[in-house]
Amino acid sequence: MANDGPKDKKKPPASMSMLEPRIRNIYLSFYKESYFKPSALDLKTKELIAIGCSLVAKCEGCLEGHIKKALELGSTKEEISDAIAVAVGIAAAGVVDFSDKAAIKLDLHHFE
Repeated sequence: MANDGPKDKKKPPASMSMLEPRIRNIYLSFYKESYFKPSALDLKTKELIAIGCSLVAKCEGCLEGHIKKALELGSTKEEISDAIAVAVGIAAAGVVDFSDKAAIKLDLHHFE
């Protein structure tokens, strides 16, 4: 018989379980204020921006949550694809920026 490990498997800790409550509350307050209060951007637009930001920040949980919410708010697959494409462009620009800085520091001019 194979040993499948302990029968009482522990569930993963809740998000933000490593933050003391005071800091967690500050974050949640800011998030609610900046995200859910009426502003110049509607919530659907904020979700599309959040998809791109989640990708660039490499936050898988954020990405899944914001895609679900964007779909609930009526975002189309084309709108979500556009948000992803913008994130790809920004991420690629970051790579180019770092390589430009390295070229300057190392006085490299490979393809000029």
